[in-house]
Amino acid sequence: MRTGVIAKKMGMTRLFQDDGRHVPVTVLALENNQVVSHKTADRDGYVAVQLGAGTAKAKNVAKPQRGHFGKAEVEPKARLVEFRVSEDALVEVGAEIAADHFVAGQLVDVSGHTQGKGFQGGMKRWGFGGLRATHGVSVSHRSLGSTGQRQDPGKVFKGKKMAGHMGDKERTQQNLEIVSTDVARGLLFVKGSVPGHKGTWLTVKDSVKVARHADAPYPASIRSKAHDEEATTAEVEPGAVHEMEPLPGDDAVAAGVIASNEHGAGQVDAQIDGDTTSQEG
Repeated sequence: MRTGVIAKKMGMTRLFQDDGRHVPVTVLALENNQVVSHKTADRDGYVAVQLGAGTAKAKNVAKPQRGHFGKAEVEPKARLVEFRVSEDALVEVGAEIAADHFVAGQLVDVSGHTQGKGFQGGMKRWGFGGLRATHGVSVSHRSLGSTGQRQDPGKVFKGKKMAGHMGDKERTQQNLEIVSTDVARGLLFVKGSVPGHKGTWLTVKDSVKVARHADAPYPASIRSKAHDEEATTAEVEPGAVHEMEPLPGDDAVAAGVIASNEHGAGQVDAQIDGDTTSQEG
């Protein structure tokens, strides 16, 4: 079992497949996912990795938290989440998780708070049908109706579906597919919708009902400068644009282009030498 990541919901878009089909996806951004601390079995009774994401102003962080971040030598984080991991899946403190921690085709579980709807009635909150439109019903068409029983037991049981606060609940959407990843920009493209509004923090973990993808890095994909350069060059692979075969008679044209390039380069060199001489004079 390996660590998950903290992502921010950016919105929805669509990606086109090679066969022309388009897939609706949610864009999730990884903002400086760094390991802040470890939880060990000897000291804490369980094994976990504490990740931090985003950036918080130092003046808005309590003094104990500033010391906690200072010990890990990371900047103050806007969000902290613990992920239970195996003992061999601990990642060193200060390491940053990259977007290719998940691979295309992998199934993940996304957790977050749903959008808050405020105080709503029974019809919208629970899908009640309401009362009759006529036959004596007056100004109470959308009411709940009876909520209790007769004299025995004569009370409303706990958990009765009634009007109340709707939304803003912790929910997990399981078995969502990773369509693509963008390591350079730290983006995950997840098929379908996920809980929450734009800008909300989400946790993305390996699916608990499906085995981990064979190509997923273990224990994690650590982001580094060399890692970013490799991801940038991978976007435009050499030889991706196929060269056209030369047509008959193109050799003379090509020779003329090469000669003109060499002539232009000689003029540029002469101009540079002239400018250098004038500056020295």
